[in-house]
Amino acid sequence: MNVIRLFTDIFTITDFELRKIWHDSSQVFIRAIQPILWLLVFGQVMSKINLMSSSIPAGYTYLQFLTPGVLAQSVIFVAIFYGFNMVMDRDMGLLHKLLSTPIPRYSIVLGKTLSAGVRSVIQALVVFILAVIIRVQLIMTPVSIIGVIVIIILTGMCFSGLSIFLASFFKTRERIMGIGQAIMMPLFFASSAIYPVDIMPTWLQVIARINPLSYIVDAMRALLVTADYSHLALDFGITVLATAVLVTLASTSFSRIIR
Repeated sequence: MNVIRLFTDIFTITDFELRKIWHDSSQVFIRAIQPILWLLVFGQVMSKINLMSSSIPAGYTYLQFLTPGVLAQSVIFVAIFYGFNMVMDRDMGLLHKLLSTPIPRYSIVLGKTLSAGVRSVIQALVVFILAVIIRVQLIMTPVSIIGVIVIIILTGMCFSGLSIFLASFFKTRERIMGIGQAIMMPLFFASSAIYPVDIMPTWLQVIARINPLSYIVDAMRALLVTADYSHLALDFGITVLATAVLVTLASTSFSRIIR
């Protein structure tokens, strides 16, 4: 019965968060601008540069290599500012009302991070549609699509958990926006999202190999582009571990947001 109650609480919070999209669907299109620019401008230009083109695995175009990275970036862009939404809910009094309900705080955090994951799937759909329009060759089998959706949801939960954790310490909208930008771009550039790890300087390779985003991108790349599943278990395991750690940290620090 407790398990049923747990899932009921989590999905109640998730449903509450997702309803915000229906009231303001424009945010989906606004957040799609950045990944569109990455694929249409950066991807098209960099695919013409011999150094970049020659550094990717043989038999693949740079746009194929880049698309999973842009997909992951669009998910982070949704999730990393989730703490901003928490601070807004607190300032509007919604968070206090939510905390007055019998729903446990860890269920609130799980519900909110899960909603970030589901919203990330909606955001990722825009990237998929654009990739089809510009004729990027991707593996579109039921297994690969389901696998990517699972990775996307975990990624959304992972980085929204990080954002909620940070919001419990920084507590203001301005600080959350600033720290979100300060974290998102270094994570993105210090990963395998837009170039192979092997061509990075040695010190950056070390950072990339401990950056969970590298494993997330590699998992998506294996499912959508290369069909090389030799490292998929490792990539998935690290993604799950990072998600569990950050969501746990968010749950333990959640009460600090309203202090």
